[in-house]
Formats: sequence, C-alpha cells, structure tokens
Amino acid sequence: MDVADIANNTILCFRQLPTRSRGVFYGDNPFNYSGPLLFVQLSISAILASALQSLITPLGETSFVAQTLVGLVLGPCVFGKASSARDLIFPADSLYVSETVSSFGLTLFLFLLGVKMDISTLRKSEKRAIVMGMCTFVIPLVLNEALAVLLLHSVTMNPVLHHSLLWIASFECLTSFHVISCLLRDLKLLNSELGRLAISASMISGICSWLWSLLLFTIGQSEISGRGNLVLPMFSLMACLIAIIVYILRPVLLWIVRKTGEDKAVKETYIVLVFLMVLGCSMLGELMGQHFLLGPVILGLAVPEGPPLGSALVAKMDSYVSSILVPLYFVVTVAHIDFSSTSIRTFGLVELLAFFGFVWKVMGIMVPSLYYKMSVKDAVSLSFIMSSQGIVEVLIIERATQLGYIDKESYTIMFMTMLIISAATTPIVKVLYKPSNKYIAHKRRTIQHTKPGAELRLLACIYHEDHTPSIINLLEASNPTPESPIFFSAVHLIELSGRAAPLLVAHQLGKRTSFNSQQSDHIINALRLYEQHNQGTVIVSPFTAISPFETMHDEVCALALDKKVTMVILPFHKFWGMEETEVSANGARAVNRNILRMAPCSVGILVDRGTLGGSSHNVASRTSYNIGMIFLGGKDDREALAYANRMAKHPNVAVSVVRLIEYSINKFKITNDMERDIELINDFRIANAKSECCDYKEEVVSDSVGVVSVVRAIENCFDLILVGRRPGGHSGLLHGLQEWNEFPELGFFGDMLSSSDSNCGVSVLVVQQGNVGGKTMIESPKCAVLDMSSFENAKVWPANSHWSTE
Repeated sequence: MDVADIANNTILCFRQLPTRSRGVFYGDNPFNYSGPLLFVQLSISAILASALQSLITPLGETSFVAQTLVGLVLGPCVFGKASSARDLIFPADSLYVSETVSSFGLTLFLFLLGVKMDISTLRKSEKRAIVMGMCTFVIPLVLNEALAVLLLHSVTMNPVLHHSLLWIASFECLTSFHVISCLLRDLKLLNSELGRLAISASMISGICSWLWSLLLFTIGQSEISGRGNLVLPMFSLMACLIAIIVYILRPVLLWIVRKTGEDKAVKETYIVLVFLMVLGCSMLGELMGQHFLLGPVILGLAVPEGPPLGSALVAKMDSYVSSILVPLYFVVTVAHIDFSSTSIRTFGLVELLAFFGFVWKVMGIMVPSLYYKMSVKDAVSLSFIMSSQGIVEVLIIERATQLGYIDKESYTIMFMTMLIISAATTPIVKVLYKPSNKYIAHKRRTIQHTKPGAELRLLACIYHEDHTPSIINLLEASNPTPESPIFFSAVHLIELSGRAAPLLVAHQLGKRTSFNSQQSDHIINALRLYEQHNQGTVIVSPFTAISPFETMHDEVCALALDKKVTMVILPFHKFWGMEETEVSANGARAVNRNILRMAPCSVGILVDRGTLGGSSHNVASRTSYNIGMIFLGGKDDREALAYANRMAKHPNVAVSVVRLIEYSINKFKITNDMERDIELINDFRIANAKSECCDYKEEVVSDSVGVVSVVRAIENCFDLILVGRRPGGHSGLLHGLQEWNEFPELGFFGDMLSSSDSNCGVSVLVVQQGNVGGKTMIESPKCAVLDMSSFENAKVWPANSHWSTE
C-alpha cells in the first residue's frame, strides 16, 4: 500500500506502528516505530523548507512557496516514486500519526493567527481601505460566479465537475488577512504606505471571506444531511461558541494580563491554561458541527494583543509552529495530490475560473486605487498583493474536498494554481514597488542649509525610556528660542510582537489612545513636562511605532518626510547606563544602519555615556555644557559644524572647534569641497568672534598617528563631542584606519571615541548630512592651489603633547 491508495480512500485499515523503540543496541530499527519516524519527518521537512526559503527569499518568494515546493518534493510526485526511500521515511502506516501532529500544529497556527490580528483597528480603517476591501471580495465573487453559471450552461463537462464548479468559482475569490500580512513581512513592506493600506483592506476582505466560507459550508451540510435548512441552527450554535469565548474565556485572559503586568514574564501555568483553552475550543467547534479550527481562531481574536500575554504566546510558539509543524502539514497535504487522473477538459475549465478569479481581484483593486489617485505602478503592486493566496485558502479548499463539495481532481488543480500565481506575482511586486523611493528628498533638509532664524525640525528615535534624559538635554543644547523654535518629534520604537500588523500611534495632548505602554507613558510625560517649561520655544509631537526591526526604518523615514525634519537623532545601540538583550541591541543597530542609508535628511547617532543625562526634564539643573567639535573637512563635518554653531548661541553652552590640518611640504589643489570647508569655518569664527564661550583652534598633523594623538588628548575634555561620519575625501590622514572600525556606522572618529578599548568617557554625536535626490553630490575640483607656507607659523602636532580647552 502507498500514499496514493490512502489518498483515494481504497485502504480501510492498516497496521498501527508501535510508539517507542528500545534502541539499535537491542536490535530495534527506529524507523519501525512511530515516535522516531515522526521526528525524522519533522526534521527533514523543516530543514528542507528553511534551506529552500533562504535560497528563494532574494527572489521575493514567500514561505508558502518554499513549504509547498518541499511538500511536492517529499510527496508522492517526486520522493514517493523512490519506493525504498518512501517506505523508509514516509511509509503509509505513519501518515495517521503525521496527519494528527500536523493538524495539531495547524490548530496552534490558526490560534496564533487570531492572536496577531487586532480587530479594533477595523474601526480606524480609512474609507479607501474599506472600499478596496469590499471590492476585493464582492467584485471577484459576483463575476466569477457569473462566469461559472455561463460555463455550466454552455460547456459539456463530467457530472463531478458540474457539481463542483460553483464551489470552485467561490473559493478562487477568497482572500486572507494572514496570508497578505505574511507576504508583506516576507517582502519587508509591512511599514510602507502600500503595506498599511493592504493590511487594512485585507482585514475587511478576509473577514468577509471567512463569513462567506462558513455560510457555504453550512448550506452544503444542510443539503447533505437532508434535514432541512440548518443555517439558522448552525449559526446559533456558533453564536453560543462566540459567547462562551467572549464572556467566559476572555475575562480569564484579561485576568491573566492584570496578574502579570506589562514588565513581567507570563507564568508557565498561565501558558498551559491557554493551551487547554485552545484544545477545548477545538472540541466545542466539532461538537457544534463546525471545523475544529474555527474555535481556536475565534479564541485567538479574544486574546489581548501585544505584551504581556499575546507577545509571550507568539514568542513561545510562533517559530516552532511555523518552522517545524507547518512544513509537515504541507507534506501531508500534498500526499492527496494526484496528477495522473487530471483530464484536459477539467484542467482547462478550472484554470479558466482560477485565471479570471485572479483577474477580477486585480480589477477589483485597480479600479478603486486609480479612483483614489494612486499611481499605476502602486495600484498594480497593491492588486498583486491583495490577490495572493496561501495556507488559509488551502485549508478552505481542503475542507471543501473532505465534505465532498470539490472533487479531488479540481482540488489538485486549484492547489497548484495557487502556488503558481503566488510564485509569479511576488517577485513582480518586489521589482515594482520600492518604498525607499518615497523617502528621497528633492530639497535639502540639513542644518547647514536651514535659513538663519528659521525653525529647526528634529526627530528623535527612542528605544528605551532611559534614552529620554539625554535626548531632552541634547534638545535643550540645540538652543530653542522664540525667534528660532524647535519642532520636536519623538518616536518610541517598539519591536512588533504578538500582533501581525504594525502600529503607529500619535499621542495628542488631551486625547486618549487605545494603545497603552508604561514605557511610552514615561517618555511622553517627560517630553510634555519639558514642553511646558519651554512654552513658545519647543513644540513636542510624541509617537509610538510598533513594527519589526527589519522594517522599522520605513516608519522613521516616512515620519521624517511627513514632518519635514532636518535631522533624525538615533541612540547608539550600545547604552552604558542600561542592560539590553543582544537581540534588541542587534535589532536597534540594524535600524540605525538602515536609517543612515535611506533617511531623507541629516542623521545623528548619539553615543550616550551619561555625561549628557543630567535632569530628566530640564537642562537648567546644569550650569553649562562644554561641547567639542573635531573638524577635518567634508559635508558631514560641515553639518556637524553647523549644528555646533547653533549650539554656540545658547548662553549655557560652550563650544570648542578643533580643526585638523594636514601638514605637507608640497602644494596641492583646493577643491570645491575644501572651499566650502573654509567658508563655513570663517562663518563660525566671525559669528562667535565676540563670544567668550566659543573657542577655535587649528592643529596641524602630519599623519594618522598625529590625528589619534589629538583625539586622545581632547576626548575627555567635554560633555559632548560632535564629529562627522565621513570626513572629506581630500585628506589622506585616515587612509587605512577606517578599515579597522568596530562600528562602521560611526565613521572613524565616532568609532575611535566609542569603541570598547577607548578611555573616552564623554558622549559623542556622529553626524551624517542628508543628500538631495538620494545621491551623493560629486564635485569636480578647481585649479586653485593651497600653499602650506600659509601655515608656517602653526605648530605640527607631536605625538606626546597634551591639549585642554582652557
């Protein structure tokens, strides 16, 4: 007997394998026992799925495609043809256990699907998302059913297909929120404008699809049972199931949340209790005549999303369920696929409905998208995203096949069509839609190019509430005045956990939000208090962004573009006053590097060593700040100097600029970049000529040893040191040194002052100037010549000298 026999229901009984082996030393073959055999099947399917996923991810393919292909390889179509290997690893006797385990994994998978879905966001959906969601469901359903009716009356077909055709037409039009959210996560588009719209629209269309499927299954069961119309009794029983979950189980879940608190780990006892709830809801679903997966999905919707409970459940189960159990489900599912019995006529008719179902979906999204003035490229990308199908649709057609609504030949064709469409459309979306193009600035947004007396717009990212004091004091040192106020946006960045859709919350004064976080509240209160103490000079706009680390930069860049920000300030991923997990530190570092690469404005990375902390709500508790700036040349150094020049106007801030000049006995050409350096240096000296708090010094160095000596001599003389991330290309002083950077995102000076072997105990702000059009400006040199005799009175910096600010 083989897999095909079981798929065709020709085997009525089979030998039950014993569970546990005594071991090879007792002469037992582990492959003759269901326990070891199950572990081998899980391992092989999981390893192959992960390996294939890593290979096809750069092409834009999703995990659904990888897992389905693995199922095909391990199924009867490929691996199953080798009878010896099939009988060893996937014997027919083992499929009963494999199906049971994969069904249990599927139960947990759909439960987690419900946990990640936040129904409350439906109330906040914008009008165009609602219209697109309804069009995605209604237009394909009506047109495909009309096409099926036309085919029934005009084309000759076998009776089995004639019975299944209307069902096929309906199921080809379904969409799922989870499938689309997973697709967006795989394509790293969750935080993009298109991704947010797709998430909102898919919630609408997904709920409609689920309700429509339940209605179809209930009507079909009524016809099969011959007991009259069961729609009302079935929906009444389903209402009882919902009532039990909402009025009995949800209060228990809320009690668990209250007992745990936001900052504590959920007890294992509570996790076990939730497991029992999942199994109980599966049993209730079966008792009420519905699929055993319905109850866990509804229970998942009742679980409070996010921390502590939702995040804990996802953290404990998501990777195991998605990476270990779900691939086995695809192997078991593909065992029911039989290509040998497919006829040309049936294939043509089912493919026709599948193709037009896809076309209707694309049309259903394209029409409202163009009506709402979206570009054609974005409309096509959105339509392809919303037309995707995956594991949820496979579950629905599999259930329809089990109940006899769809014949197995049509099921095989539908399954393969889903795979082909998904594999074909996602790479097109990856090529068409580039969210980074939205963040390209067409106007210089830098401090250097801000008009004198104009407001300064800053955006600060905060990963932890302990970052807040240093950010506030840096804001105060930036010299907010009534003539030149600071519009300050602060966004608390939280890793997405326990929910599928990202969330951006704007905290407006006097308005309550549905999102509550103790850390965010502390940050917002500190910022509001600082704003109250500086009325008329500082305007604060706090936000909270919940998203995956890999796409968090999209949130920040979009906010910077929307608020017309001049500089984004990022905390360095290492923070010396706080313990962070390695995962969060690596995630924050990845976010910082992505923002440096894509930001539409200047970026500053703040390495906080506590010297900038002071009071958590006002810098007035300190008598003064002593700020240093190391200037070597280049656009990043000019941006840092422009920032220092603004700080120098603050009465409680002293600024010292140290300019490093390369000593050479030869003459060399002056480029446009060097001329800008000299011009900005002169502006700084003229603007602060009468200030007793500002100092300018030139240090001539002959090589990299001299540079390091200067930096080491002044590194502990200030509260904050400003440096440019990338010095000008005309200087050869740093050649070879930058290759040894521990943190390349900080540049040479920032890395030297912040590395683990440095004795520097002051905070550092590493500045990168924003570009226009997303491209670095490359300027041709002029023919002017610099004669080093102009510096003949300046000293050459010896390696053993000492420097002070006095």
